[in-house]
Amino acid sequence: MSEDLPTSPAYPPPPPSWPPRARGYFAIGAERMSKSLNLGNLMRSAHAFGASFTFTIGSNYSAMEAYADTSRSQLHMPHYNWRGLDEIAFPRGVKLVGIELVEGAIDLPSFRHPLQAAYVLGPERGSLSEPLLARCDYVVKIPTSFCVNVAMAGAIVMYDRVKSLARFADRPIHEGGPASPLAPASHSPLGKTRKG
Repeated sequence: MSEDLPTSPAYPPPPPSWPPRARGYFAIGAERMSKSLNLGNLMRSAHAFGASFTFTIGSNYSAMEAYADTSRSQLHMPHYNWRGLDEIAFPRGVKLVGIELVEGAIDLPSFRHPLQAAYVLGPERGSLSEPLLARCDYVVKIPTSFCVNVAMAGAIVMYDRVKSLARFADRPIHEGGPASPLAPASHSPLGKTRKG
């Protein structure tokens, strides 16, 4: 009888190098966040996607109160609680990228992520403040009809960054996965080009 049942495909375990790491580094945070659950979800997603650090600006909660952060990300990467814009201190070369549904914002699918970026989201019931928007190098919008949960918006942006800046096999023309796995990267010494 068991011979008649369809068999499910056997998937090999992920390679030890999983997940692919995006080039550069990034941080993600939010301004005036008021719910510890959202902060915890954002921090957990940041940890999973390989963020270098997380931050809040003018938040009501600290990282230790972010109970939804079940990966306990604050033990694995720094978290900064800045009281206001004057306290923000990003490493040199980091581009500040606001995530907001505003006129003139760049569509996320058309945005080329900076190698060094800090993404900032607005509060749960509001938008990024005008002074913070003015400080952003770029403002990007997720193509949705209305605002989504702040932690979800952060996960979407981080996924798009990894998809854009990490190596994956090309998508096939038809549905399903790639016909062959991603070929190993071949690196040339700096200043040298590969001969084909």
